[in-house]
Amino acid sequence: MKRVSTFLLSALLLLTAAAGFAQDRKMATFGVAFYNLENLFDTINNNGKYDFEFSPKGDHKWDSHKYKSKINRMAYAISQMPTKTTPLGPAVIGVSEIENITVLEDLVNAEPIRDLGLKIVHHDSPDRRGVDVGLLYNPQLFRVLKVENRPLVIPEYPEFKTRDQMVVIGLMGNKVTGYSRVAVIVNHWPSRRGGEAQSSWLREAAAALNKQIADELTAQYPDMGIITLGDFNDDPFNKSTSEILGAVRDINKVKPGGFYNPFWEKLDKGIGSYIYRGGWNLFDQIIINENLVNGKGGLKFHAAEVLNKPFLLQQDGQYKGYPLRTFSGGAWTDGYSDHLPTEIFLVKEVQTQQ
Repeated sequence: MKRVSTFLLSALLLLTAAAGFAQDRKMATFGVAFYNLENLFDTINNNGKYDFEFSPKGDHKWDSHKYKSKINRMAYAISQMPTKTTPLGPAVIGVSEIENITVLEDLVNAEPIRDLGLKIVHHDSPDRRGVDVGLLYNPQLFRVLKVENRPLVIPEYPEFKTRDQMVVIGLMGNKVTGYSRVAVIVNHWPSRRGGEAQSSWLREAAAALNKQIADELTAQYPDMGIITLGDFNDDPFNKSTSEILGAVRDINKVKPGGFYNPFWEKLDKGIGSYIYRGGWNLFDQIIINENLVNGKGGLKFHAAEVLNKPFLLQQDGQYKGYPLRTFSGGAWTDGYSDHLPTEIFLVKEVQTQQ
């Protein structure tokens, strides 16, 4: 008899545990994660000068060996996301800085996570660098109902092209736990190129679009949980997230129709996901609406984490404690990403079995 894989065993354990929740814990846990994969490009130049550096003849000498190593590194990082309460790992994982659907197909089929059977939602954005956002999801924990991609249009800057905001509406849960309708908005807001202050208006425009999308979803599905996640290129206290989107620091101050940002308190404690000139930022956030704070649609916020596991960090040298990235100072370091993954955990009461 063939040895049953670790992931298949985990699936059986999850279903068994979920069935037992009715008598014991009566709660099921679902993870929602985000990971900026830092320039996950294939080796083919399809985008002129922006893509040339990630080709065999480019500055990075980006060949099949480096690409396969990068894929396996990213897959291994995802394989380390399962917890005792989420043995299959996150139900959904938003990702950014991906070149195309091919790199995501290679990622989900890589050996460390192949047995998870992760599925993909992807869309080619108009971004000039050719990078997109996407969503990976476990079909045992999440079912996609609808996908919409919303472009960020700046009327006074018509030549500006950036990543679309991907809106995925689905059902989180399974036959044992029951299903809750949620919307996940995957973001990668405009960068700080040219300076934080000089470029902030672009991220504020992205936040306004995000708020518009959320308001539209709330009007259509008043009880639905809304999760907006991604690399916002701003911290929780910046105007884009705190004022335009209106995501508050204190969970007790979330207003009806408002948002809570559990990563604001993390940053206040010195915990970040991205480091610049020795100082931590927390650009990689997962923000939830009031329904998920109060458990209105069945799912309720439980906890948030920055996944700063030792293998993702430099262990020595000048940059000890920094994220172990793919390149450093132009040299290939065979690392993971310059961003750390983030995750929130939602709990759901399981219906008592008769």
